Amino acid sequence: MTATTISVSDTRTAPGVERIAVGLLLGFVASLQVSIALAQILLGAMLLCWAALRVRERAWPSAPPFFLPLAAYGAATLVSSAFSIDPLASLVDSRQLLLFAVVPAVCDLARGRRASTAVDVIVTIGAASAAFGIVQYGVLHYDNLGQRPQGTLTHYMTYSGVLMLVIAAAVARLVFGARDRTWPALVMPALVVALALTLSRNAWIGACVAAGLLFALKDLRLAALLPVVLAALFVVAPGGIVTRLQSTFNAQDPANQDRFAMLEVGARIVADHPLTGVGPEMVERVYEQYRPDYAVNPTNPHLHNVPMQIAAERGLPALGVWIWFVAALSLALFRQFRQGHARMLAATGLAAVAAMLAAGLFEYNFGDSEFLMLFLVLVTLPFAAARADGAAADRR
Repeated sequence: MTATTISVSDTRTAPGVERIAVGLLLGFVASLQVSIALAQILLGAMLLCWAALRVRERAWPSAPPFFLPLAAYGAATLVSSAFSIDPLASLVDSRQLLLFAVVPAVCDLARGRRASTAVDVIVTIGAASAAFGIVQYGVLHYDNLGQRPQGTLTHYMTYSGVLMLVIAAAVARLVFGARDRTWPALVMPALVVALALTLSRNAWIGACVAAGLLFALKDLRLAALLPVVLAALFVVAPGGIVTRLQSTFNAQDPANQDRFAMLEVGARIVADHPLTGVGPEMVERVYEQYRPDYAVNPTNPHLHNVPMQIAAERGLPALGVWIWFVAALSLALFRQFRQGHARMLAATGLAAVAAMLAAGLFEYNFGDSEFLMLFLVLVTLPFAAARADGAAADRR
């Protein structure tokens, strides 16, 4: 399915509320790269319609195997909030857990070929967002570390993380798609250029890991192409991007030095609060008292590392549950991939997990609402596509 043929034709035969709910689902996945406010409004409306469907059909929601550990992680977060240094503030911050409802809703609503339609929408909107980011760089002078392309989103880190996931989806379509490869091939240059222009090294790493995994899943020999492609991009890249890439390996780079300091801060917090952490959204409040002398910034809102942030905020038990979630998710996706159920979508999910984990060593992307919602959509779609009670499962 190309950009010019994307439609919701398979929703036309759906009765009333379900037709509206599926339309809201597609609107929601489209708006994730446009506006967090619009995405949340459409998500709320979609969840209400979905709940009405469940009540009308007198059926429990369906959920993939990984939802249990994800729910357990939510419970561990609430426990951490209860023992936080500011329980009320942590509990308010924990409202992000409501986003986990995306998983059962998408699993129910995106059945069969609707799942592939959702990916088509995500890649198409990603292409438009990438084009806008390139315009920001070339015309509006978002061309330095102080002002980077951010699309229509609130921060360049969010923008680069979302682009990283879109690239994972587009590469999966190119590598594993049985048809409709033209559109992702056409938009891939824009996606790659826009991501490069964000100067976000964590997203560069995540995108490379995702692409490398997809190549290896297709044919291990294809993984050898990745260094060649990266070398070619390095040769033609503008000087600013080359300098930024080289800074990755410079231990004296201020950003790198501060990340070492953040890891030390996190370790000190965990040593003092191993069971429940300091509470969600509390790391910034205690950062200064744990800050080493060589740290660059006086404070930081988070620790730029997903495992360390979870351990410091929510405690080691919560980190253990999160690792359980990642392991269960990866295993379930790999089984889907090996069994041939929605293989392209399963590969997309695996690439999204790999990208999140790799980039998450240098950025707290799992705590970014826009990123988290798109991530949960992508990893749930394979299970929705394989649902036998929906339209014919996508075998692309």
